[in-house]
Amino acid sequence: MPSRTLAVLATLAVSAAAAAEPPAPDPYPKAAASYLVAVDGSILWERAAGVARPPASLTKMMTALVVLEKGYKADAIVEVSAAAAAESGTRVGLKRGDRVAAGDLLRAMLVGSANDACLALAEHAGGSVKAFVDLMNARAAALGLQATHFEDPCGHDRAGQVSSARDLRRLAEAALEKPEFARAVALEHATVRTAAGRELAVETSNKLLGNLPGAKGVKTGYTAKAGKCVVALAERDGHRVLAVLLDAPDRWWTAAALVERAFEAARAGH
Repeated sequence: MPSRTLAVLATLAVSAAAAAEPPAPDPYPKAAASYLVAVDGSILWERAAGVARPPASLTKMMTALVVLEKGYKADAIVEVSAAAAAESGTRVGLKRGDRVAAGDLLRAMLVGSANDACLALAEHAGGSVKAFVDLMNARAAALGLQATHFEDPCGHDRAGQVSSARDLRRLAEAALEKPEFARAVALEHATVRTAAGRELAVETSNKLLGNLPGAKGVKTGYTAKAGKCVVALAERDGHRVLAVLLDAPDRWWTAAALVERAFEAARAGH
């Protein structure tokens, strides 16, 4: 994937003169409607990073964080409801009445962005979808996510469901502090096993994993209103790059290009 990064960056970049010392760093204005790139905890570049936009399945980072902080036990058995089994969009293929370990559902949600697994976890942890969404919004407030509000735990387009690149960076960093989350988002494959013995394969929705050197996650998302979104994490040579792209026309090549350039900047001491 990195072989095309220079061409992508050339397309995204403005002239050096126009990009020099901008009030808000934005050397790649065509990268995404909103984006942010941080190196070793410091923001390197950003564009409209505080603007509230639909977050699509990047929402699932908050769902996972709330689940992990609310009495999470990986071996707890969750019974899949009719509503969870009927969830639309990306699914792992759960059926009503399936009994599945919470750890399997967490991996299905984070690795494959499975909405049926997501809703099953939300109902289990919150008692109801509404109660769980209330927990999500309370956690967002505690994290200081000023541009963030949730109406749905899985990332469907809903009126009032918004976040920003800046908030999603903070959310990703909080979630990555949880070892279960960090391990799951780095996986390329996972398996969901029901108590009845049915096995369901899960493949990552993150095309950077296995293609971008040092990639370790984090989450992808797409809806008609949100566009193509990704939170990308990579680590190399003692440096850590986290990039958030919202509504990126070419998210994989663009994310790879931005990550590569960020590592170059880190090595140069910028």
